[in-house]
Amino acid sequence: MAASPSVVDSKNYHSRFATLAWLSLAQLVRSPSHSRRAEAARRAARHVLWISAGLGAAIVVLMYTIDAWEIAQMPKRGTPSLWWVRIVTDFGKDEYVLAVLGVSLIAVAIAAPALHGIRRSLLLGLGTRLQFIFCAVAVPSLVTEVLKYSIGRGRPFVGGEANAFHFSHFAGNPAYYSFPSGHATTAFALAFAVSVIWPNARLAMAVYALIIAATRLVLVAHHPSDVVAGALVGIVGAMFVRYWFAARRLGFAIQHDGSIVSLVGPSSGRLKRVARGAFAP
Repeated sequence: MAASPSVVDSKNYHSRFATLAWLSLAQLVRSPSHSRRAEAARRAARHVLWISAGLGAAIVVLMYTIDAWEIAQMPKRGTPSLWWVRIVTDFGKDEYVLAVLGVSLIAVAIAAPALHGIRRSLLLGLGTRLQFIFCAVAVPSLVTEVLKYSIGRGRPFVGGEANAFHFSHFAGNPAYYSFPSGHATTAFALAFAVSVIWPNARLAMAVYALIIAATRLVLVAHHPSDVVAGALVGIVGAMFVRYWFAARRLGFAIQHDGSIVSLVGPSSGRLKRVARGAFAP
C-alpha cells in the first residue's frame, strides 16, 4: 500500500535508510514472478550442460596429460623476481573482491536515502547491479570452499613430487585446497557478472580473468586443471545468480526465447517503485 504524502514527508533519513535496506534484501528472497522464467531455466540448463561437458572433459585431459608436466616447468615457488606476480594475483582473491563490492554497496545504501528523484533512481539501479555482482562472486566462492574441503587435492609438489593425484579428502588443511582454484573462481565469476551488465567490458574482463588464472600457475599454487575447474564453478555459479535475479525481475529481463538480458533502465523491481513513490520528495 502506498504511503500518503504526509507520511512520506514525515519520514526522516534513518527511516528511509531502514526501509530501503529492508527492501533491498527482501527483493532477493521473494518468490520468482517472471512469466518466462521456465524458458530461461531450460535455456540456462542447456548452456550449463554444454559448458560443464566441455570444461569437464578439459579438466580430465589436463589431469592425466598436462598437470604434472606443467608445474615442473614453472619457476621455483617463492622466486624473488616474481614479487609483482604475487601482487597481481591478489586482484583475484575473493576476500578482497567481495570487500570492495561490499563497501560499494554500503556506500550506495548510505547515499540513496539522502537523494531524491532521478538521482536516487539511478543510484538504486547501480545498487541492484552491485548486488548482482556481489552475489555472483560470493555464491560460487562458497561452493569452491566446500569443494576444496571435500575433494582435498594436494597443491603442486605437496608430498615432494610433481604428483597430480595426491588427495586427502576432508583434511581441512590448506595444503590440500588445490581443486578448484579459488582465485580462478572469483576472477571468472567477476568477469562473467560484469560482462553481462556492461558488454563493452567483455574483452577487458576476459583478459583480467586469464591473467589471474595464469598467475596461479606461475606461482605454482595450482595445477592447470585446478584453474579450469575454478573457471567452470565461477561461470556456472554466476549464471545461476543471473537467473535468480532475472526470475525476480531484478536488473535483468527474460526474452521470449528464454535468453536473459541486462536492463538498461536506471532501476528495477520494487526498488524502482519505491524510488518513484514512497521516497518521492
